[in-house]
Amino acid sequence: MSTFSLISRSLHPTSVPPAAATYMVSVTPSDLKGLRRRLDEIDDRLQDLLIDRTEIVSMVATSKKEDNQAAFQPAREAEIIRRLVGRHRGSFPVANLVRMWREMLAATVRLQSPFSVAVFAPADRPGCWDLARDHYGSNTPMLGCDTADQVIRAVATGRTSIGVLPLPVHGEADPWWPNLLSGPECAPRIVARLPFGARGNARADTDALAIGGGGHQESGLDRTLLAAQCSASTGEARVSDLLSAAGLASTLLVNRTREKALYLIEIQGFVAPSDAHLDAFRSQLGTSLDRLVCLGGYAVPLPAAVLDTRG
Repeated sequence: MSTFSLISRSLHPTSVPPAAATYMVSVTPSDLKGLRRRLDEIDDRLQDLLIDRTEIVSMVATSKKEDNQAAFQPAREAEIIRRLVGRHRGSFPVANLVRMWREMLAATVRLQSPFSVAVFAPADRPGCWDLARDHYGSNTPMLGCDTADQVIRAVATGRTSIGVLPLPVHGEADPWWPNLLSGPECAPRIVARLPFGARGNARADTDALAIGGGGHQESGLDRTLLAAQCSASTGEARVSDLLSAAGLASTLLVNRTREKALYLIEIQGFVAPSDAHLDAFRSQLGTSLDRLVCLGGYAVPLPAAVLDTRG
């Protein structure tokens, strides 16, 4: 099933909730004072529900601490937004709905534990900063960094919770993603892709990846990122063929070749490090494979076709 059909299959329920029907018939369109009074009542109810939600979030935070779980759960956030988009109706734009919930989710994460973001943001490349601000909230502390190394170091040392870096592309002279291989097993891993919703007012048409601790979690519609270091003679065509033979559908293959070939591989779906398909891929590469590392992954962002619609 396509990303669009997963999200949009329940966009248009046929029934109208009783409360909504009451507001529709209680006043006439010409009764401006009455309509404004109804709006104020709805705003009060929304705020009361937000207060109730915050109290429950505090209980969730306690449970997470008892289970040693991180406050920031990008897969869970993706599930929440997809569900809300799927049930949305009416003329309120989907892109704005997502933006509102992103602000709320960012705020509730900060209520559970300290949360800040390091962003690759040299003066001539503002795109990642804009994406990070839209995704992680207007009030979340953000640290601008001139280099990708600074971003990775900020996350690795615990100075910030998350780092935002440009999406890897072919032909980069000095890609950042190999630096995730040089640290310990607890080194930062890829946890999200931005933008998850609409691009908003981002000053550059760019995408980004977020790195953090805790690793990649399954959201129901995901991509997994692997790094494979092979002998220099192992070409892209062979890697692609062996991935397919192992039952792994790759959607991105970025190569950095020096004395060794190093591939960044994006796989459809959520693939755990212990997955048998990875074992098959390792076996097929044999001695030409030096190492295969799971660098994390991300929940697939909402497609433009959904974001451009109203309810």
